[in-house]
Amino acid sequence: MQSLYTAATGMQAQSMNIDTISNNLANVSTNGFKKQRVDFQDLLYLNLKPAGTPTSPETNVPVGIQIGEGVKPVDTKRIFTQGTISNTNNPLDLLIEGDDSFFKVVRPDGEIVYTRDGSFNRDGNGNVVNADGYFMDPPVQIPADASQVQITLDGRIMVTTSGQTQPAQVGQLELARFVNTAGLSALGHNNFQTTAASGDPIEGTPGSVGFPQVQQGSLELSNVDVVTEMVNMIVAQRSYEMNSKAVTTADQMLQTAAQLIR
Repeated sequence: MQSLYTAATGMQAQSMNIDTISNNLANVSTNGFKKQRVDFQDLLYLNLKPAGTPTSPETNVPVGIQIGEGVKPVDTKRIFTQGTISNTNNPLDLLIEGDDSFFKVVRPDGEIVYTRDGSFNRDGNGNVVNADGYFMDPPVQIPADASQVQITLDGRIMVTTSGQTQPAQVGQLELARFVNTAGLSALGHNNFQTTAASGDPIEGTPGSVGFPQVQQGSLELSNVDVVTEMVNMIVAQRSYEMNSKAVTTADQMLQTAAQLIR
């Protein structure tokens, strides 16, 4: 009774689908979050009669008999479209005006990781850090007596200190992009890590060739569309129910066959 196993693969696949949708909905308000979707493939087929099987020296079977054996998840693809934009007027909130570049931050172990979360702050020494205290790369330090911080579209960080009338540059933002953005590995904490699939980072300054500008005083929120995710959840739930119904039907057929010997 192949249908028992086929329907079971469908239930397992839709369970993973629901897990992914639930994670998308849970992060609907997460800065820079990128939604995921599950892609599926059908499994190998049981070939009872291959198409083209000869039936005589001059003829062959035009259509064969193949029995499908179910489905399997093959990837959870992350969708890197631009998320919702929120204007905060916070001078260290930064927005990348495009969907293919990342900020760079340095973890305590020295590894550079990549993020779309542009919510930065100053630590006790004036260093520009993210919510976890990771330094921006390249590092930027804002003087303690800075009265105004201005970040230009091309990523120059300008500050005005006490007694000055003209701002002075204290740092330069750098962005990174990848040949295959979907190949990045999510680390949690809004950070991504390079992999062999993503390729090495291509670095540059905002507004230079191939890189978008940055906007001060704005944040990129999640790109999750709640309505779309709810529709996807309904479809996944109904698919799960239909596969469970197929398991019940196969069980009833086996029960009927077992009762024939009485």
